[in-house]
Order: sequence, then structure tokens, then C-alpha cells
Amino acid sequence: MANTREIRRRIKSIKNTAQITKAMQMVAASKMRRAQVAALAGRPMAELLNKVLVSVKEHVEIDSHPLLAVRPVKKELVILISTDKGLCGALNTNLFRELSPFDIGTASFVCTGRKGVQFVTRTRRDLLGDFAIGDSPRFRDTRPIANLAMEKFLSGEVDKVSVAYTHFINTLTQKPTIRPLLPISPFDLERGFKTAHDNDAAPAPKNAERAPGFIFEPGPEEVLDFVLPQYVRFQVFQMLVDTRASEHSARMVAMKSATDNAKQIVKELTLEYNKVRQAGITTELLEITTAQLALN
Repeated sequence: MANTREIRRRIKSIKNTAQITKAMQMVAASKMRRAQVAALAGRPMAELLNKVLVSVKEHVEIDSHPLLAVRPVKKELVILISTDKGLCGALNTNLFRELSPFDIGTASFVCTGRKGVQFVTRTRRDLLGDFAIGDSPRFRDTRPIANLAMEKFLSGEVDKVSVAYTHFINTLTQKPTIRPLLPISPFDLERGFKTAHDNDAAPAPKNAERAPGFIFEPGPEEVLDFVLPQYVRFQVFQMLVDTRASEHSARMVAMKSATDNAKQIVKELTLEYNKVRQAGITTELLEITTAQLALN
């Protein structure tokens, strides 16, 4: 059994750890609120882009656009959106587990987040590039990622582009998701952002709100050429802010759990300390009593 000095040292060390995890919990909670607002605020814009594209589709032969061209998949590009830091539970581990179906020989990766770069390098996958994005992503920060994906797809270097990210549902629930980005599927346009992410198997309801009647100037084809790249860029941006909201939510929950566990360990060690101390006092009393009886 450990002596009282060792137990006191352990109690002090765990209390210091609990203070650190508590501070990290408060910081994560502050960032989480801002990230959740950003993630939820972008979804109406994504829905509006879907409505515009659905309306354009009714006036043009949409399958003729190069961003919708479906080809046999010989080479695939995966945009991996991970975190820069750890201490966010199993968030990155669950996401990386979803990448197992991708063939190392045919799939290349573009990463944002140091954890993703480390995973791709460690597993000896093809890394085309990595982008540094801060805690508060801006739309202009994601343009180089989307532009690179479209450039690779339009040039024929890759036949499909997918995005691996963590979809934010609520503070306690984050879902690792692999979402096709290019070619753009007309089915995805019909479903919209929220339906396509929250229920991958279900089509849009029959009584869903239809797109309003738009008048296109100079013409539907020109509008399509402009809106489709913007649609791709905004999809990447929305997935990035979703990942950031998921990251801070998972870190806040993980740090709260760590703080609670540390407090519980301190209680158990304090009880053990009291038992050891009481046993020591009892032993000393027995020795004094025995010595006194021997003298008498």
C-alpha cells in the first residue's frame, strides 16, 4: 500500500491536471458556440444554391456540363478535412476508419489539418497537398481547395472527387461522412444540403418546397457556368465549418469527461489517504499502549 506522501503527490498531480482540462473545456466551449453558429448559418445558403441549380436544370441540358460528366473511376481524389490538434475524443479516429475502402493505388489525398496529413503520411498514401485552415474558416480560405479539385477533375487527372469530413449534428453527435463532390449528382441537387447529409438513403419528400420561377440573365447556360463552381466551393466551405463545429464540440465533451474523471479519482485517492492515515494513527496508538503495558 502506498504511503501518505505518495498519495498526496498523486492527488496534487491529478488536481493540476483537472485544472488544465477544465480550462481547455471552457476554451473549447467558447469556440464551439461560434463554430456551431457558423455551421448552421451556412446551410440556408447551401439550400438556396440547390434551388437555383434545380431551376436552371429545367431550362438546359445539365448533363452536358463538364462538372457533371460521369466517367469510369480509374483515379480518385479525396479531400480529407481533419483537425490540427488532438484531445477531441475519437473524432479523427472515426473519420480515418471511413477511409479504409479507398484503394491506396488509385486514390490521392488533399488534406486540411495536421492530423490528416500525419495519417496519410503514416499509411503511405499519395498526398497531393495540404492546406492550413484556422479555427474560424472563411470562404476565401477554401477557394484554393475547391479550385484544385475542379482543376484535377476537369483536366481528367481524376475521375471522381470525394470529401471526408465530420458532419455536425449536435453537441453530442458528430457523424464521420464520405460525400461525393464531383461529378455533381442531379440527385444531390434535388435533395439539398441538409437532406443529403443527414439521411443519405432518403430522397427529398414529395411535398418539399419547389424552387421559385427564376428569370435568368443573360441565359441559363451562362448562369449554370457561374453557379456550379460556386456551388462546389460553398460545399467545401460548409463541410469545413461543419468539421470545425464537430471538433470543438467533441473537444468540449472530452475535456468535461476528463475533468469529471479527475475529480472522481481525487475523491477515491482522498478516501485511500484517509484510510492509510487512520491505519497509521491506529498503529502508533497500539505501539504506545503496548509500550505502556510493558513498563507496567
